[in-house]
Amino acid sequence: ARSVLCNDPDMYEIPVNIPVDTIKLRIEKTVIRRIPTEAFYYLVDLKYLWVTYNCVANIDISSFYNLKQLHELRLDGNLLSTFPWESLAEMPNLRTLDLHNNKVTSIPADAGRYLRNLTYLDLSSNKLTTLPSDLMDIWPPFSGAIVSKNTDILVTQRVILGFQDNPWFCDCRISKLIEFSKIVDTSIVLLDPLVSCSGPENLAGILFQRAELEQCLKPSVMTSATKITSPLGSNVLLRCDATGYPTPQLTWTRSDNIPVNYTVIQETPGEGVRWSIISLTGISYKDAGEYRCKAKNLAGMSEAAVTVTVKEPERTTTPLPTPPTTTALVSTERSTTMVFTDKKQSRLMLDGRKVSKAVTNGNKKQTGDLSKKGEDTSLNTAGTAEQNVTVKNLRVISESDERVTLTWKTVNAMGNSAVTVLYSKYGEKDMLPLSTDSNKNKVTIDGLQPSTQYMACVSPKGVPPTKEQCVVFSTDGLNDESSSQFSILIVASSAACVVILPLIFFLLYKVLKLHLKPKSAKEAELAKETYVQFETLSLKPRTLSAGDQLWARRYTDESERLLLCSRSSMDSQMTFKSEGSRSEYLC
Repeated sequence: ARSVLCNDPDMYEIPVNIPVDTIKLRIEKTVIRRIPTEAFYYLVDLKYLWVTYNCVANIDISSFYNLKQLHELRLDGNLLSTFPWESLAEMPNLRTLDLHNNKVTSIPADAGRYLRNLTYLDLSSNKLTTLPSDLMDIWPPFSGAIVSKNTDILVTQRVILGFQDNPWFCDCRISKLIEFSKIVDTSIVLLDPLVSCSGPENLAGILFQRAELEQCLKPSVMTSATKITSPLGSNVLLRCDATGYPTPQLTWTRSDNIPVNYTVIQETPGEGVRWSIISLTGISYKDAGEYRCKAKNLAGMSEAAVTVTVKEPERTTTPLPTPPTTTALVSTERSTTMVFTDKKQSRLMLDGRKVSKAVTNGNKKQTGDLSKKGEDTSLNTAGTAEQNVTVKNLRVISESDERVTLTWKTVNAMGNSAVTVLYSKYGEKDMLPLSTDSNKNKVTIDGLQPSTQYMACVSPKGVPPTKEQCVVFSTDGLNDESSSQFSILIVASSAACVVILPLIFFLLYKVLKLHLKPKSAKEAELAKETYVQFETLSLKPRTLSAGDQLWARRYTDESERLLLCSRSSMDSQMTFKSEGSRSEYLC
C-alpha cells in the first residue's frame, strides 16, 4: 500500500501530482490555508487522509468529492472555525473524524444526520459553548441504538467522543450531554470524562458529573382535533397549548410555507404553560391546508398540526344565515371532546371542565361560560355579548422612550363594558394582551424599547380588532439629560486631548534623541560579538530505487517569504525518522 508524506514547510497549496494508487496521504507542517474543490477526486483508493498541523482555515463543501473509500479524516491542529458537515455525505465509509485543536464555534442541528456512521469524533480544544438540542435528538449516540441498514437489527457499537477543553455554557441545551456524562454507558466513551462548565457563573469550573441544572423539560404539544372541515366564508379559531420548562415560545406556520397573516393572540397563564390562538376570519379556499404550531425552548422543540378543509356551504331555500364559527383546539390536557353544529350549541369537555358556546345565526351572538367546579351553566343565563359596543378615536396622548398612554371612546357602552388591549412590535404577528380597568378609557403601556415602532389595538372583549381600532406609534423620545451629559463628555475629551498631545510629542522627541545618539567604538565591537551567523543546511538527498518516483521541490520567491504558522506533529517526526518503510514516498 502506497503512503505519501508531504511536509515541506514552504508548501502553500495541495499538491496535484500524487500517485493515484495512494492509500494513505499525510500533509503536515505546511502553510496551506485552504483545501479547494475536488482536491483529491482522483484518489479513489484513498483510505487515510491526514491534513494536520497546517494553517487550513477554509474547506469547500466539495473538497472531499469522490472519496468513497475514505475511512479516516484528521484535520487537527488547523485554524478551522467552521466545517462543511454536508461534505461527509461524499464519504459513506468514514468512521474517524478528528477536528481537535481548531477554532470551531458551533455545530448546526442538521449535522446529526451526517454523523450517523462515525465511531470516533474528536471536537476537543475548540471554542464550542453549546450544542443544539435538536442535534442531541437525532444523533444516534444520544437518541438511541443504531439500526443496521441491511438487516434492520439494532446494532450495539461503541462511539468515542472528545468534548473536553471547550468553554461549555451549561444550560438546558446540553442537559442531555451532561446527563450522559453521569452514567456508565458502554456504547459511549468520552476521551476525557472530566469535562467542565465555563458558564454560567454559578457553575463555572464544575465538572459535568457534578453539575446540577435547573428543571429542563422539552415542550409538549398534543393535538386532539387534527382535521377541521368548515364551510366557505366561515370563521375558524385554532388554539395551541404547550407545556415545558423554560416556558416555550409558540409560532404558527403553514406546511406550504405560505405566510400566516392572521391575528395571533398568546398568553402565559403560569410558569411553564403557554397558549396561542390564531383567528381565521371569512375563510376561502386558499386558507385550506395544514397549520403547524411549534413550541420551542432551550430544552428542544416539538410541534402539532391541524388540517383545515374548506367546503361549499349547504344550499337552502330559506335566506342564508350568518356564517357559523368553528373552533379547533390543540391542547395538552388529558382528554378533549369536540362537537360542531351550524345552528345549535357547541359543547367542549376539557379535563373534567365544561365549556359551552352558543352560536346564533341572526346576529353572530356568542356566549361562553367556564365552570371551575365542573358544573354546566345554562345558556339562557349566560351574559350578554358586547357586540354593540364600538371603540373609536384611539390615539396616543403621551409618549416617551419606554412608555405610552392610549385613550379611546366607547360608543353604545352599557355599564362596565370590558375591552381588550393588544400590542406588539410593528410587523410582528403575535400580539400581547394587556389588562385594563373597565371604568377607564385610558391605559398606559410600560417596558417598551426606545426608538422602536409598535402597534396597539383596542376592541370590545371577544371581538377581533379592526383597522380603525389600531394605532401605530414610535418610542423616539430622547432623554435631554443624556444629551447634555454626552455634550459635556465631548467637551471634556477635547480638553484632555489639548493637554495630553503636547506631552506625548515631547516624550517621543526625547526617545528619538536617545536612539539616534551615536554608539561608542567599544559598544559597536561588543554588539558584533553578540550575534551568531547561521548557515542554511539542506537535508541529505534520499536514495531511492530505480522503480520509485521522486518529486522535485518547487522553489519560488513567494514561498521563501512565507512564515511557518503550524505546530509540530510528533507523529510526523516519527515518520520522518523511520527509514524502514519502503512504501512511503516524499513529495
